[in-house]
Amino acid sequence: MTSTIAPRFRTLLLLFLAVTGALLAGAAPASAHAALTGSNPTQGSVVDKAPAQISLTFSEQVSLNDESLQVLDPKGGRVDAGSASGLGGDTYGLKLRPGLPDGTYTVTYQVVSADSHPVSGAFTFSVGAPSQTSVALSGQAVGGGLVGFLYGAARYLSYAGYILLVGGAAFVLACWQRGSGIRPVQRLVVCGWLTLTASTLALLLLRGSYVGSGKAGDIFDLTLLGEVLQTKSGAALVSRLLLLAAAALFIAVLFGAYARRDEDERAAGANTGSGEPANETDTGATDTAATGTEDPDAEAGHLAAEKNDLTFGLAVGGSVVAAGLAATWAMAEHASTGVQPGIAMPVDVLHLLAVAVWLGGLSTLVVALFRAPAQTPVEATTVRRFSRLAFGAVLVLVATGIYQSWRQLGSWSALTDTSYGQLLLVKVGLVAVLVGIAWISRRWTAQLSEVTAPEAAAVLVEQRSELRTPATVPADSRRAAQLARQQAAVDSTRDKRVRDADTHRSGLRRSVLAEAGVAVVLLAVTTALTATEPGRTAEAARQATASATQRSGPLSLKMPFDTGGEDGKGTVEVTLDPARVGGNQMHVFVLRPNGKAFDVPEVKVAFTLTAKNVGPLPVTPDRVATGHWAASGVQIPMAGDWKIAVTVRTSDIDQATVNKNAQIG
Repeated sequence: MTSTIAPRFRTLLLLFLAVTGALLAGAAPASAHAALTGSNPTQGSVVDKAPAQISLTFSEQVSLNDESLQVLDPKGGRVDAGSASGLGGDTYGLKLRPGLPDGTYTVTYQVVSADSHPVSGAFTFSVGAPSQTSVALSGQAVGGGLVGFLYGAARYLSYAGYILLVGGAAFVLACWQRGSGIRPVQRLVVCGWLTLTASTLALLLLRGSYVGSGKAGDIFDLTLLGEVLQTKSGAALVSRLLLLAAAALFIAVLFGAYARRDEDERAAGANTGSGEPANETDTGATDTAATGTEDPDAEAGHLAAEKNDLTFGLAVGGSVVAAGLAATWAMAEHASTGVQPGIAMPVDVLHLLAVAVWLGGLSTLVVALFRAPAQTPVEATTVRRFSRLAFGAVLVLVATGIYQSWRQLGSWSALTDTSYGQLLLVKVGLVAVLVGIAWISRRWTAQLSEVTAPEAAAVLVEQRSELRTPATVPADSRRAAQLARQQAAVDSTRDKRVRDADTHRSGLRRSVLAEAGVAVVLLAVTTALTATEPGRTAEAARQATASATQRSGPLSLKMPFDTGGEDGKGTVEVTLDPARVGGNQMHVFVLRPNGKAFDVPEVKVAFTLTAKNVGPLPVTPDRVATGHWAASGVQIPMAGDWKIAVTVRTSDIDQATVNKNAQIG
């Protein structure tokens, strides 16, 4: 059995690791869920006078600290005064030092959105006229790097642990109560609890560095941990740990008292079904003192009633704990902000519960089909019960998923034009594949022969008796251990032979294993989806950026020049009207240092959009009057930060080229 099953599980594990690494590594830096939708001054603008403060508007409320907003001068020095503060709604302001000189200033921000994800960025504005700046806007995005990868991996594992814990317990209580006494099923559920607990602790430790410096050395900073505990995300993680303590008690009862009650009930049922007393001796005498009852039917009924009461209690308690655990995600992530949070959070809880019941139950069924002892096979009725349960979960999943998609996308265009929409399409495709494989599994289930536990045990005993050797007690303990291992291997092989006796059951195992493989990929895509900016937010930010970059009037730039020759100094002023994509009217004025018109022999202009590798686009204006040159129909092909270079020739051999950048379009 080991040689056949182990490679399949190793393949599944490798798939799990590969998909996790690829998706989480790519998704970690793109985890901003709030977007900058406006600012004053606007991005790339040129103002005549330095403002007293700057303001930033986001798509949702954000959390700030003393270092969240900064304004840097061209040399990289800070020119802001005091701390950032809220100005009402989703707008935040930061005061500036008075008397700032002309030049280009850089505004940087690093905040935490209302759905717990870090957001960072930067933009520039200029006072008087643009200038060179030493501040670099590029760099590692917040939430990236090693800490971002570890945080993403912990989030994936927390979802996986929750699914195994809740789905496994639901499968046992609703579909296969005998599974409470099956060791592989117990291991799976306990593994889910351990994974969820460990990943939650990891998220608490990583959180401070993840939304802050991003340095691995800050992971164990107790000061940062204290700050995290005071946030909404920290409260959600602590609540999850408390609920996991209750879940541990639930697991202890499920695999302890409940499993023993199930064994007692089956033992009493077997005695009743055989028509013999519970403790009949070889001579037919009944030891009533040992059984504690003279009526086996009454005892069986009493045990069944006690088990039903315990099942009901576990179902209610487990549902409360499972819903509470799901709420720790809903209260701190997507559902807690944006459109209709009061409806979105309960819907998100139902969505997570449906995912756990479906995928967690599927994982438990895989383990049961491959690892359950031959004496306690998975009956056809168990598979059919889970099929009905999974169908109901899929219906809930589809209904809640449609609502969540509408809420996060907001438009059909966001479905194809944003990363969130594209990932959502991938997820929908995987769900469709999973449902298709599930339909194949249902066909196998319909042909599944019912092998009861007594029948399986009888076959197993018969097969074992064929090769069982007389029991001996070797003097050498090592020899005894060796024989025990050999006997265990033989028993394991016979167990597999019993399970494989039904060809339909083997087909079911293969199809369910394929479902589990697709489910692993689906879970990875879902985790990446929760770390991606929602389509509604992305489109709002895109529209705000487009509006901010469109100028409300003509563009005017002044640039001093010096050709180096006699009478070679002056100022050239370029105006572009309306400074939009398409045709524009351009005027060039050349002035002496005293402000009078400068009659020069030639002026040339060139436009270059470096970011798109467009240009230089040369323009040769016509002389209109002394010191005045003009050109009409100057075509700007696209919006962007254009470099405008002006070449002024003051004599046959003396000329100079000066340039400035400006936002056009």
